[in-house]
Amino acid sequence: MALAELVPHLPTGAGWWYEIKLDGHRTVLWRLAETVRLQARSGRDVTANWMDLAVPGMTLPPGVVLDGEAVIVVDGRISFGAVQSRAASTPARARKLAEAHPALFIVWDVLALPTGDVRGRPYVERRALMLDVLAGLPSPSPIQAVSATDDREVAQAWYESLVDTGVEGVVAKLGTSPYRAARSSSWKKVRHAETVDAEVVGFTGSAARPRNVAVRLPDGRTALSQRLGAPLAALVASYLATAGRTGRGRTAAGDPYTGVAPGLTVEVLAGTTRHPVVTVTRLR
Repeated sequence: MALAELVPHLPTGAGWWYEIKLDGHRTVLWRLAETVRLQARSGRDVTANWMDLAVPGMTLPPGVVLDGEAVIVVDGRISFGAVQSRAASTPARARKLAEAHPALFIVWDVLALPTGDVRGRPYVERRALMLDVLAGLPSPSPIQAVSATDDREVAQAWYESLVDTGVEGVVAKLGTSPYRAARSSSWKKVRHAETVDAEVVGFTGSAARPRNVAVRLPDGRTALSQRLGAPLAALVASYLATAGRTGRGRTAAGDPYTGVAPGLTVEVLAGTTRHPVVTVTRLR
């Protein structure tokens, strides 16, 4: 998946486009020949947790692949807690949660069309193609395009005025940028939360019930997290079920952990990164 570079301010200059950054779960939707598959950022199949998105996804043409965010609105506000609960639920529980609070899939990119891969095309072309695809869906649909503008003042107003609705920030993308499956300086994000992204390099406890995760911080140090709450532990366990092991390791403070292959990123409170134990807020 393409990733944006975290920056303190929105970039300025010609050629930048700005999108609202919503507080949900990064998801890729694959419209296959006979079904729909939803995939989390970790690569895990999460279709069973988001059947209220998979079913309407069947109205897309086969061959379409969309990148976006699964979000849930509760009492007029985007609720990350509701998303986290859904993602950590069993399929049966997820269906009950969907009845009370159905999800939306907010799309910001198209990776493939029935005619083939479009990731190499510029952002402005891909957005036009994405809007054409979504225009063909029945109305109303839970699959919707993210709001975007090429006016920085409008984007700044979004950033300042929409925080109480659950909007996490703003993403800026160069109009000429292709879709690259890596972090790119052509994509930048500004978030309200004072957090940083950290790569999970290990865990303590069992893979089925991890107590803590070991993370590599932006400065290169490794540290253990505080004990994971039940929803976070369940999501981490889902990743660990298929992730390869890399042996034993120790954090910078000397704490032992079981190493795990890269592929999972978590968000940690920036103010805790100075300490041996960090606070994980969510999976990215």
